Amino acid sequence: MAADISRAGVEKAYGRWAPVYDLVFGKVFDAGRQSTIAEADRIGGRILDVGVGTGLSLSDYSRSTKICGVDISEPMLRKAQQRVRAERLSNVEVLSVMDAKNLAFPENFFDAVVAQYVITAVPDPEGTLDEFVRVLKHGGELILVNHIGAESGPRKLFELAFAPVARRLGWRPEFPWARLVNWAAKHGGVTLTERRPMPPMGHFSLIRYRKS
Repeated sequence: MAADISRAGVEKAYGRWAPVYDLVFGKVFDAGRQSTIAEADRIGGRILDVGVGTGLSLSDYSRSTKICGVDISEPMLRKAQQRVRAERLSNVEVLSVMDAKNLAFPENFFDAVVAQYVITAVPDPEGTLDEFVRVLKHGGELILVNHIGAESGPRKLFELAFAPVARRLGWRPEFPWARLVNWAAKHGGVTLTERRPMPPMGHFSLIRYRKS
């Protein structure tokens, strides 16, 4: 599927968001963040947090969980690095600027991959999901939390109307569940284990896949 947002555009957009991201999105996305962290800590071991941003999630992981965090935005990641130093988060092993579709990690390396509000903000969601599974150990979990677009009704109309503005802000609002269904079927190496509605108003979902 052709990209409808670009890497350069997303990088630029989140560079602009960096100074105010925590204030604007901290509370709105908190339920989803805490839910993914709880699932990652349940698995333990070494976790990849993709789109780690300003590092809002880092201090909430168990100190026994080893974290590698990556993000496309250097300004966002600088704030994460400041947070790690200020809070002495010794379990954070790596923070690196990295493209989610081209991860500089070997195959079968992580016990879980966490991607919070990422899939609608990358140019190639399906290719990016493939890359997440590549770096997962067999039996490991891919843990997503993301907006899922409405299938019909007023919300779908709003998402379509808002889409051009949203792309300039760094994401796509119309992302149907069918894209994930079709990706998983085509990939063939993952099994859906959970889809859980998240606040606000169930417009977001926590989604878990296990690598075969």
